[in-house]
Amino acid sequence: MTGTPRYALYFTPKPDSDLARFGNAVLGYDNHTGAEVPRPDGMADLAGVTDSPRLYGFHATLKAPMRLALGVTEADLLDAAAALAADHPPVPAGRLHVATLGAFTALIPQAPPPELGLFAAECVAAFEPFRAPLTEAETARRRPERLTPRGRALLARWGYPHVFEDFRFHMTLTDALPEEARAPWRERLAVAYGTGEPLTLDALSVLRQDGTAPFRVVQRIPFGG
Repeated sequence: MTGTPRYALYFTPKPDSDLARFGNAVLGYDNHTGAEVPRPDGMADLAGVTDSPRLYGFHATLKAPMRLALGVTEADLLDAAAALAADHPPVPAGRLHVATLGAFTALIPQAPPPELGLFAAECVAAFEPFRAPLTEAETARRRPERLTPRGRALLARWGYPHVFEDFRFHMTLTDALPEEARAPWRERLAVAYGTGEPLTLDALSVLRQDGTAPFRVVQRIPFGG
């Protein structure tokens, strides 16, 4: 599967927005340009705790990374994404804050509106016909033994366990951290982020990964065409 690209449907902030600049600087990578980005002043040590999210770039997952089903092309996926975005209204997310999510640090909504979950569910279902079935190795990487029975069922059916009622909008900022490091990183990143502006999802992004390279945005498709 090394030569088979993977694709994902994400929300990525508008390039050059304050949110994009913050997330790209934290991860040290811009998934729109593929360029490295300098870390924030005084936070060079972020390089040691961002290996995992850096691979994907700053984003929120809507449809998790997948190989394309037999006979499906990148152009087919882009056409479907454009069709979904063409008539879609903006999706409010509200104000974000830096929080600990499991062992990770992430930006999450302070009070997530129901529209967020509904939009994510729409994406999961709409792009399911484009997804190739998981291989045994891909299933194993999701660590099904650590999932609840419902999580294993979602993984088997949709290729990803954190969907529908288990979806939680988040924009990951760090690797999984040991417990003693979580609060310090949360506090440091909260100071760096500040209050931020309320977020509205205004576009759907299609990303591609070739081999083990970081994901790159193929197209960011604004809602309403």
